Order: sequence, then C-alpha cells, then structure tokens
Amino acid sequence: MADRPDIDKPPPIAGSTLRPVERWRHGGRRQLDDHVAEEVPVAFVYNDAPFAVMMATPADLEDFAAGFALSEGIVERIDDVRIEGIEHLLEGIEIRLRIPDGRAEALALRRRSMSGHSGCGVCGSELLEAALRTPAPVAAEVRVPVDALRRALRELRGAQAINAVTGATHAAGWAGLDGGLKLVREDVGRHNALDKLIGGMHAHAAALDPADGFLVVTSRASYEMAMKAASAGIALMAAISAPTALAISLAERANLTLIGFARDDGHAVYTHARRLLPEAAAPLAAACAGRNSAP
Repeated sequence: MADRPDIDKPPPIAGSTLRPVERWRHGGRRQLDDHVAEEVPVAFVYNDAPFAVMMATPADLEDFAAGFALSEGIVERIDDVRIEGIEHLLEGIEIRLRIPDGRAEALALRRRSMSGHSGCGVCGSELLEAALRTPAPVAAEVRVPVDALRRALRELRGAQAINAVTGATHAAGWAGLDGGLKLVREDVGRHNALDKLIGGMHAHAAALDPADGFLVVTSRASYEMAMKAASAGIALMAAISAPTALAISLAERANLTLIGFARDDGHAVYTHARRLLPEAAAPLAAACAGRNSAP
C-alpha cells in the first residue's frame, strides 16, 4: 500500500470505507481512521441461475455486470443483457441479469463456479478450452502517437480517486487518439477494473468506440487482460507493468498491439508495433486516425 500522509480524512468515496488503524512512524504511534478499499463478493445470476462470484470493489456495478458479460463472451452485444436488479445482502452483492434464452442455454453448457481471488476470471473453469479462449482478430487500425500514450499515462495517475485515498486499487482508462482520458474505472482486481471500463464505454452517453482510442492499465498485462481487451475490439493496450508469455502469444494471434512497462521515459512494444507512431511521425496521426479497418 502506498505511504500516505497523516491528514484529516474526508468522508469515504464509493468503493472505500474508513477503518481504525494504529500507525507507527518515526518512533511514535497514532490512532486514526484510515481509508481502505472495499472488497466484497459480487455474484452474477443469469436468468435465475448462478454463474460466477467475483471479489470486487462495490462501485460502478452496472458497468461491471455489462462489461463482464461482454468480455466473457456470455453475450455478443450489449443489447442482449439487461440488469433486473442489484441486491445488497449480508454476504455480499447479487446482480440479477436477463439474457436471451439461446445465450442462457449456451451458458449452461460452459457453466462454472468462479469463487476466486480479486478479479480472477478463469478460476474454477472446468475445461481448458473455456479457460483459454482466443477472440476474433481485432479489426481496428488505430495510430497512436507516443506523446498521446504519455499523456494518457499522466492523466491516468491523476484520475484514480479510490487509489488516491487507499493506495489499493487498479485502474483501467480509455483515451482518445490524442491521449486525452475519456473514462476511468477502478477496482481491487485488475480484471474487474477492465470489465467496468468496457461496460462503461457502452453505457457512456457518447458510446465510446474501440476504434477511436486505446487502453491504459495500471497492472501487468496478463493473458486475461489481453483476452478481454481483444474481445472488446480494442486495438492497443498499454500496461505499466510486464506482460506474460501467454498474453503476448494471444495478442499476436488476436492482432492486438501489446505494450508493457509503459512509462514517461519509455515502453516496450511486444506485438503489432505498427500502431504506435514514433515522435517524429506524430503529425501523421490525424491523417491515420480515420483508418479504422485493415487495408
């Protein structure tokens, strides 16, 4: 957890709560209330049948439900999922959703129980093919200047409201081709943060198009992060930490540009580097921005 100064604590924001703590520092001890991130079981129930339980931060739950359904391939279109209710129970939160009967029947064939760690999206998968899905190749051909990537990373650092007071959450941010951040979602689980962002992009008043921007995340680039991004049609994902070998393999097959160790002073491009423009080519971005499909 990040080291935060001892200051008078404002009221907790959604996704955080106050807990008493005894802080030891510089040879002294102090009793105070500290902001901590919330983590609760969130159950997804489709057509009255339980499907998965995720440990998540209880904020942006509608976005979480929609994004999870899309990124896990439960539905193909946002219009195919409807939230019937969100109930806060003693044990956690239950989100009841309705999907078309055909999708529910397909879901029953691959049903799994995913009681796992924060955002562990493949925990409990019964079959290898269910755990290791390969999405269709991404069609979008965005062009992202290096300066835009750096701007998005800078803005993401300042847009993490929960992490600013708790030091305990990941974030996923959606940036336009100029690097301006348009949407951010946070969660204790990196996969959950991305699901919330994907759901939020569809729920956004302007309906943020995956062909008009790129993704930045404050985590490592695991297989499932790459899978969820590609499933959503996102063409470029930049992570502040390292990718895994399986994530690189999936990104290569799925036509996803995968960037790791993204920092102000550099980055590492692991797959499909054509989408990232060097600084000298930045003026070409405007001309390239309209090319949303491969030639």
